[in-house]
Amino acid sequence: MNKPKPQHVPMDQFKTADNCLLVNGQSVLEIAQKLGRTPFYAYDSNLMTARVKQLREALPKEIHLHYAMKANPMLEVVKHMADLVDGLDVASKGELEVALQTGTAPGNISFAGPGKRDEELLAAIEAKITINVESEGELARIDKIATRLGSKPNIAIRVNPDFELKSSGMKMGGGPKQFGIDAERVPAVLKHLANLDCHFRGFHIFSGSQNLKPEAIIEAHDKTFELAIRLSEYASTPVELLNIGGGFGIPYFPGESRLNLEPIVANLNRLLPEVLRALPETEIVTELGRYLVGEAGVYICKIIDKKVSRGHTFLIVDGGLHHHLSASGNFGQVIRKNYPVAVANRMERSEEKELVSVVGPLCTPLDLLADKVELPVAEPGDLIAVYQSGAYGYSASPHGFLSHPCAREILV
Repeated sequence: MNKPKPQHVPMDQFKTADNCLLVNGQSVLEIAQKLGRTPFYAYDSNLMTARVKQLREALPKEIHLHYAMKANPMLEVVKHMADLVDGLDVASKGELEVALQTGTAPGNISFAGPGKRDEELLAAIEAKITINVESEGELARIDKIATRLGSKPNIAIRVNPDFELKSSGMKMGGGPKQFGIDAERVPAVLKHLANLDCHFRGFHIFSGSQNLKPEAIIEAHDKTFELAIRLSEYASTPVELLNIGGGFGIPYFPGESRLNLEPIVANLNRLLPEVLRALPETEIVTELGRYLVGEAGVYICKIIDKKVSRGHTFLIVDGGLHHHLSASGNFGQVIRKNYPVAVANRMERSEEKELVSVVGPLCTPLDLLADKVELPVAEPGDLIAVYQSGAYGYSASPHGFLSHPCAREILV
């Protein structure tokens, strides 16, 4: 007996009306008319607000929530998120400039990344934000720049832990990594740090991202807090900041389910009394990006041609991997899988279906947004929606490839 094919989680965060997909109450047809053309990314501000509210209500009050801007650095999105969260985490000077435009207090902005240029370190020191130090060489450069400026930089040590976040989409810790200082080297770095004129704030311990297994996140939290307490014994001043990273994933592919927060929250409630006894002056931060904005975005492109080649139907659209590398499968997937897609102006379930592949205009077979999916019968002029596009979409894509027009972005 054949097993049924795994299905995508219903994209029920978005409503529909008059056979059309809505983003915060506006139809994508209206948005396309307003912008003047396709393709575009549309981000639903209400969905972002609701996700933060959900987390606020679930997480222990001692956990502070930061937005990792690398997930979606669009200025309007960052401004919206900055009003909802406790701080921002940046990964470049460009992101830092956006963060400062939001009015977020410098003490609530941190900067991580394994290859910060001297000009970026200079900007971070001058802005008085927290620099997550990724190596001993970076620390030496920070000290040299700060001495020249006569400034006292705010420092946190990014730790490469001796464990990883199991089952994560991207492993950021454990084993040899470009990220952070190996945990076993941190005591010596802290000893050296005591001789420098800097403000030691604490630790950033981030072991992986895009995880949908509560048990893996629970294990990572257990080990993260244990490691932070152990390392704090080598610090010459109290630990005032502990960034435990994020790792919360969203479902992209058939067979995946939304992350169950309940056991994760229960474990945090179990751990926190002991952690706060050991680190009484510590602000604990969880840094989330994709989980806050990923499900709030859709990528919309228009069908410009429809063709049948040896029995298979292709919908050729005006967007593709140059705008949405992740959906094409070329941003970390080992085996390509489809993001959830829909014909955005044919949302009624009664529509007649056909098996199609959605491809872009680029001269490469890699330009594939959906392969052999069942969609309502569509024609040129109809709109294709790619869900789960609020994170690592526009800014993670090679817009200059083949010199096609860039996509637009709008916060609705």
